[in-house]
Amino acid sequence: MADAVGARPDDVIFTSSHTQAVHLAIRAVVAARKRRHGARIIAGSAERSSLLHAASYAGELTRIPVDRWGRVDAEAFEASIAQEPPSLAILQHANVEVGTLQPVEQVHAEATRFGVPLLVDAGASLGHVPVSPAWDLLALDAGEWGAPVRIGAVVSRSRVRMRPDWPEDVNAWFPGGVGAPAVFAAAVALEESLSVQAAEATRLRELTDQIRADAAKLPAVRVLGADDARLPHVVSLAIDQVDGEAVAAELDRRGISVGTGSACTSSTIEPNHVLVAMGVPFDGHLRVTLDHRSTGAEVTEFLVQLPKALDAVTRGE
Repeated sequence: MADAVGARPDDVIFTSSHTQAVHLAIRAVVAARKRRHGARIIAGSAERSSLLHAASYAGELTRIPVDRWGRVDAEAFEASIAQEPPSLAILQHANVEVGTLQPVEQVHAEATRFGVPLLVDAGASLGHVPVSPAWDLLALDAGEWGAPVRIGAVVSRSRVRMRPDWPEDVNAWFPGGVGAPAVFAAAVALEESLSVQAAEATRLRELTDQIRADAAKLPAVRVLGADDARLPHVVSLAIDQVDGEAVAAELDRRGISVGTGSACTSSTIEPNHVLVAMGVPFDGHLRVTLDHRSTGAEVTEFLVQLPKALDAVTRGE
């Protein structure tokens, strides 16, 4: 797993989930740096909710705006770093909600210039697209590359100062540790995923291109995220004047499962914070995620059923 991201084995810390990985990285870096650098944290406004919550808990969070594609304003990010170098900067590699890739290299260069560590959330990316070495800490989600157990990991460069702010344990970085069989299974799954990554990315991009093109023809639907610089397996749709939960339920009745609301706050009824940050007007939201089991026939069936589901919900059937 270390080889996959260009790190040393000792740089990898396993956790029980991606959320725990994010919490560990933020808390440990801020705990080690806040005496000299304060507790200010800079992050994009469209980051995962778990990450934003952890940053607000650990320090004083400054949110950087994103554009209508969900891409962070790199110039605003750089200006915020230069104006008052924070204890930690955070930027997702790709947006989990709409798939847009972020200007990680540009932001990392500026953060490095001011000696600020950059935590890159690659939870939605690794196993789907190449992840560049422009990071100081990396948060990973094994479930995203098909591991049978959803463990997480933090990878840190040796130059990054970290200090636990939790009780001492034999396993200093993640008390209690993570079972070796789960870690081994995750590593094997990653090896398999990377071996077919390029071919799968091409195949899935063709399918998501088809979804984006056909969905854009529907009057109530707006396709979100960048057209090109995006994850190959995610499609995000904003729906006008139609409840997304109702459409998802209608599709489910027709044998098709899609996400709605926010991918990272699915247990709440709050508006999707990513779409709000993008300035997207929406009454409903659907998120389609494909994987190695997804077929062209399934995509075709989804595109047949989507307008029917929208029509059924609109007419109150």
